[in-house]
Amino acid sequence: MDTAYPKLPTNFLTTLNEPEYLLSTLINNTMRKYRLKFLTALVIAGLIGCGDSQQNSHENKNNDTTSNETLTKKTNMISQKITPCLWVETKDAKAVVDYYLSIFKDGKLKEHRKYKNPPEAGGGDFETAIMEINGIEFNILAAGPFFKFNESVSFVINCKDQAEVDYYWAALTANGGEESSCGWCKDKYGLSWQVVPVEYFDLINSDDPQVREKAIKNTFKQKKIILSELK
Repeated sequence: MDTAYPKLPTNFLTTLNEPEYLLSTLINNTMRKYRLKFLTALVIAGLIGCGDSQQNSHENKNNDTTSNETLTKKTNMISQKITPCLWVETKDAKAVVDYYLSIFKDGKLKEHRKYKNPPEAGGGDFETAIMEINGIEFNILAAGPFFKFNESVSFVINCKDQAEVDYYWAALTANGGEESSCGWCKDKYGLSWQVVPVEYFDLINSDDPQVREKAIKNTFKQKKIILSELK
């Protein structure tokens, strides 16, 4: 009697040869490696500035007095409905905050914490911090080189004049930062910024078509925005 083998779909070999199938398999295998660590970090990042921050470790309780805050008090500290969370490639959240506070003078560190991933998530340490810049809170998640920033997300700095544009442009592009075009640049962590004088918007939205066209046309010739060349 012939042995009965499971019948493969007629398109089985074709499917294996399809680039989409191979790409999907590669992505799935790669993501499995980091999924647990990624999810663990995200869960803890979501708790930054929210909920009971008390940690189980007796050592952590002694070293960080803020861990004794109650849930009610902690919740009352939340000042924003939506807070940007920045995942940086380093694992030193305090150094990240120090860097940004050296540029944005009207800022402060509000919280800094250290965590350990559980063994089932691959182990390893990571840190979180909350900083406030010009009244806006940012969460810092320093969890290592898993993701990179790109220009799909950027922060606009509305500058009062050319001098302020010059200051932020020089500060952000120094020490590993990078100039781009049309007022865009990256800081040393790869985060994108748009350094723009508020008068620029008056020019590109002017009722005078000649003013608009000159401003827009000359913008494409610039890296840092220079107002005098747009008027």
